[in-house]
Amino acid sequence: MAVKLTRIYTRGGDAGQTSLGRGERVDKHDIRVEAYGTVDETNSVIGLARSTIAHTILGDPKFPEADAMLGRIQNDLFDLGADLCTPEGESKRGEGALRIVASQVERLEKEIDAMNAELAPLNSFILPGGGEVAARLHLARTVSRRAERCMTRLAAEQAINPEAIKYINRLSDHLFVLARRLNDNGATDVLWVPGGAR
Repeated sequence: MAVKLTRIYTRGGDAGQTSLGRGERVDKHDIRVEAYGTVDETNSVIGLARSTIAHTILGDPKFPEADAMLGRIQNDLFDLGADLCTPEGESKRGEGALRIVASQVERLEKEIDAMNAELAPLNSFILPGGGEVAARLHLARTVSRRAERCMTRLAAEQAINPEAIKYINRLSDHLFVLARRLNDNGATDVLWVPGGAR
């Protein structure tokens, strides 16, 4: 599905509204717009993590592997945005809308399981940090959780694709495990010490 953009600004949103995938106009603060906007924000933070990976010494095979996974996730997040942008039903042109599918969720699960098999079990919660890439992935994880909250709020009011909810829920787990993997398989994780700063 090719997309061709010839104009960046249209002036169509100057009155505080935007168009959804089927052309209906809604306020820019509509919960649906908030949901796919926060998915876009998640994608941007992942892009920031990838740019850090690109400047990391790539002698460790975990970094190119991580970059490939994150590249697939970024593409999925555009799919997720398209899914959320088009309310359930057929699009205006009579074509089926792009939707997140079960295989995208399953891929995340397989990657989580493979990475987690290399990690030592956790004995405490982890503070966001460690290496720079891991810290950026923790930021992406927290933004994805915010996207999930927006999406579940939307789902309480309107029908949305259940696979979309599963995907965003699994994504935050994936980013958490990937951050640990890039923190030398958890060796440089920063652990929470309950009451340790009293």
